[in-house]
Amino acid sequence: MAKSKKSKKTEKEEVEEVVAEVVEQEMVTGEEYATLQEELEASKAEVASKEDELLRSLAEFANYKKRIERDQLLKYQTMKGDIVKRFLPIMDDMLRALQNAPEDPWVEGIQLIYRKMEGVLEAEGITRIEAEGADFDPNFHEAIAQMPSDEYESGQVVEVLQHGYMLGERVVRPAVVRVAE
Repeated sequence: MAKSKKSKKTEKEEVEEVVAEVVEQEMVTGEEYATLQEELEASKAEVASKEDELLRSLAEFANYKKRIERDQLLKYQTMKGDIVKRFLPIMDDMLRALQNAPEDPWVEGIQLIYRKMEGVLEAEGITRIEAEGADFDPNFHEAIAQMPSDEYESGQVVEVLQHGYMLGERVVRPAVVRVAE
């Protein structure tokens, strides 16, 4: 790249030197001088065109790199979401077991394990969708039933049957809910 700029600059300088020599020796007529000036202007225009072409190519390459990085990040997040989605039913089962667990010392150990699993999800950017009491949103909730409620207005989530999770702005799994009539 440096060679091409240098050679074009050298070519431009050579043309200017030739024009200067010819003018000094008064060997050029007005018509020849005009022709040489036109050649010089054409060379300058060509250099400017090549410089513009180079700058456009560099900009296209930078945009390509950004697009590839964005695509790789999206692919990584999609893969992470797919893996997490496979572990969520296990966490659901563990939560149900803890909610119905007898009063035994081993239950505290299971609760610690469950909290650690939640901590790992949070560290990976997975957040729980808070649904109870919120307005129903089909982007985040999956309604399976409507039920009458004195506490909630029509269209609000009354009960969460299965927690939903998000990875950044992407829903990994919608919350399964019951909605007030």
